[in-house]
Order: sequence, then structure tokens, then C-alpha cells
Amino acid sequence: MNRRRAARRGQDDGTVTAFVVVVAAAFVMFGGLILDTGGALADKTSAMGIAQEAARAGAQQLDLATYRSTGAVRLLPDDAAGAARAYLAQADATGTATVADNTVTVTVTVTHHNQLLGIVGLDTLTVTGAGSAHPAPPANGAAP
Repeated sequence: MNRRRAARRGQDDGTVTAFVVVVAAAFVMFGGLILDTGGALADKTSAMGIAQEAARAGAQQLDLATYRSTGAVRLLPDDAAGAARAYLAQADATGTATVADNTVTVTVTVTHHNQLLGIVGLDTLTVTGAGSAHPAPPANGAAP
């Protein structure tokens, strides 16, 4: 009986090594998934913040002549889009700014460079963040 066990043990050489390699690779991929998606989520949060700030910068471009004559709060569309784009340039961000129906909408695109998922061929993740703002009338008694 002991000879059988001894002979059988010799046939299993290396099977544990293959299992350990596969499990270790799975752990590295799982760790990469956690690390790199967390980084991409942080980049998306940052992109959303920049987009919202750029939209607010654009929403400050009011048509003061119209407000003083009629009391209506209206944006200067070209100036608002330009101010939002200027904010994006200052923040070194890539994105678009549009003005429609007295609302400034900004979309920011960020490319996250992966640290561990690049091992399996996924070098980057692209995330976007959006923000919008519209002008609010000044507080009572405030002069434009």
C-alpha cells in the first residue's frame, strides 16, 4: 500500500504550483480592478467638480443691459460659453461648453492611466463628468 501511495505522489508533482500561479494571477487582477476603478472613480469626481465650476463661471456672464431695462436675467451665450471654456483651459481640462435655454452645460473628459490592469491590456479608462448652471436673479436690493 505504501508503494502505491509513493508512486501516486510522484504523479502529482507540480499541480499545486499551477494552481498557485492561477490563483496569484486572479488576485493580482482583482487587486488591479479595485485599485484602477477606484482611481477612475476619483478622476470622475474631479471631472464633475471641474465641469460644475466651469458652468458656474459661464453662468456669471449676464446681459446686464437687459436686466437693467426689463429685470429679466439672461445670459450672453457666447460670453458664457467662452468663460466656461476659459475655466477649462485654466484647469488644464478637456471638455465642451454649450449654452441653451439660459443654462450653461459643461462636459469634461478625463483619461485615467491604469496601474495594474495594464498587465491584461487595459491601459486606460476614459471617464466623463458633467455640470450645468443657470443664472439666478440677484438678492433683493442688490444692484447689478
